[in-house]
Amino acid sequence: MSLKPKIALLSVFVSAGLLVAPAAQAAETGRAVDPRPSTAKLAFELHKLAALSHGKIRVDKIGLSNEGRPVWAARVGHGKTRIQYVTQQHGDEPLGTPAALEFLRKVGVGHSPWARKLLAKVTVDIVVRANPDGHEHDWRYNYDPDATPEYGEKGKGYDINRYHDPAVAPKDNPATEAGLIQRRNAAFKPDIMVDYHMQGRYRDANGKEITASTLWPTNPGVKQSDVDFAKQIAVVVRRSIDGNGGYVSQYPGGDYQGIARNGYGLLGNGSVLIELSLIPEREQQQIQDALASMVAIAQTAADGSVRKVDPADADAIPPRGPALPGTVEEAHEAA
Repeated sequence: MSLKPKIALLSVFVSAGLLVAPAAQAAETGRAVDPRPSTAKLAFELHKLAALSHGKIRVDKIGLSNEGRPVWAARVGHGKTRIQYVTQQHGDEPLGTPAALEFLRKVGVGHSPWARKLLAKVTVDIVVRANPDGHEHDWRYNYDPDATPEYGEKGKGYDINRYHDPAVAPKDNPATEAGLIQRRNAAFKPDIMVDYHMQGRYRDANGKEITASTLWPTNPGVKQSDVDFAKQIAVVVRRSIDGNGGYVSQYPGGDYQGIARNGYGLLGNGSVLIELSLIPEREQQQIQDALASMVAIAQTAADGSVRKVDPADADAIPPRGPALPGTVEEAHEAA
């Protein structure tokens, strides 16, 4: 069945009240979440959530990938503080995408008092699966077989998360999907921008496994006030994920201005990276941890408490240690 008939059929169910109760119940039952929804399923789920929300969630196609797949964005809320989440710039790092769907379900569907209060204070814009071609090919890059990129792989495509340099206009951006994110960010003008990725398996200095890592802008051109704000957000990320049963470290990231964390920091966003560890036996919990961070960032932005966090607390986030023995990351480190 094509997408349009599915959405039309869904509208009938919503009008009849047949999907509202199950959706509300599902959010409370701890059901398993699809960690890697297909391109078609992602589109269907986004439009389903928009229908269930009765207008609170707005879904837009912000452009097409190089292979012609839609890049979707969803927006919820009408508050003054503006937050942007981006998921799956790297096609083989999927778990931020189902977390984004769960966030939209949690805050946009139903009529809970806390969600109404939240959405009156913030507007959240999410680029959901920024790299659909990379998802389909199950690789890091976008799809551009003619690419000879500085960052990426010849014959495959560009590493989208190296093409957010503010000095490069979207129309001149060789990484198509990065240009789409640039345009969306420029039009939305977020106060906070959080980019969700995945990493391998790592431990801290004492051998405890890390479930996620975070980092703020490290490019020297980012204003100190914007670095401090990003550090405040990173502390909220740590507290929310640690409080949900995870364990957050600092990510050892670079200062190149084309990395989204740095590029949008240079534009004045409170810009933060979150890397979810690839832990197969903990996959569902990783999605819930990402969801917890999305909710916590939005809530603390809404009530202003994020601005009361001591930025110095970010420096106390433990550094990411070595790769776990026997993992691919350890082999790469040894090479």
